[in-house]
Amino acid sequence: MTTKDPSQKQVIVPMNNNVAKEFVKDSNSHVSNINQALKAIKSNMIADFICIKDKGIVVITNNVLSGLDL
Repeated sequence: MTTKDPSQKQVIVPMNNNVAKEFVKDSNSHVSNINQALKAIKSNMIADFICIKDKGIVVITNNVLSGLDL
């Protein structure tokens, strides 16, 4: 699911809370990998950071994600 408000854009990825905590421990490398993948598909989007929210993780980006970018 993708949401947008004036100050931020979010991609919410549903997952188990325990898995989300493990994922966020290595969030720096995940953000780097996400950005490399986005660069490889020539997207102008950049992932800024990852946090846990509402039974999932949230990837904060500089642009709204379209289905074509997934």
